[in-house]
Amino acid sequence: MATNTQQAEQRELMMLQQYLKDYGQQAGIFVEQLNLLENGRMEAFAAIEALEAMLAAEENTVLLQIGGGASVRAKVLEPDKILIAIGAEVIVERTNKDAVEFLKERIMEMEASQKRVSETLDKLRGQMNEINKRLESGYQQSMAGPQVEE
Repeated sequence: MATNTQQAEQRELMMLQQYLKDYGQQAGIFVEQLNLLENGRMEAFAAIEALEAMLAAEENTVLLQIGGGASVRAKVLEPDKILIAIGAEVIVERTNKDAVEFLKERIMEMEASQKRVSETLDKLRGQMNEINKRLESGYQQSMAGPQVEE
């Protein structure tokens, strides 16, 4: 009888370990999503700053990154005509002011998404903590069991 109980306890502990592993992987995915959202938000802030500075510059000269850590000074011929990606590989032309407003709205959407993902991650971490407590309790019980029998 004790063997069946011990086997059931072992199976439960193994299942809890698997749940913990699965939840850990899910948490990693949510952390990656948060990082992507934060990077997108920072890029949008940088774009807004560049667009506003471009209008303020007298000669419309900007620093253009061309890759590999290299940049060139470039003169923007039409600083009030901005091409902006709106999704699904669609690019539209907007005025500088409209592009800034679009980017600000995108930032607000990303912040809302970050909040939802963070809340989900917090719930997941709470579940992981509960599983950890159950695992610790189960291990303590399994260790206490053989000592009593000896």
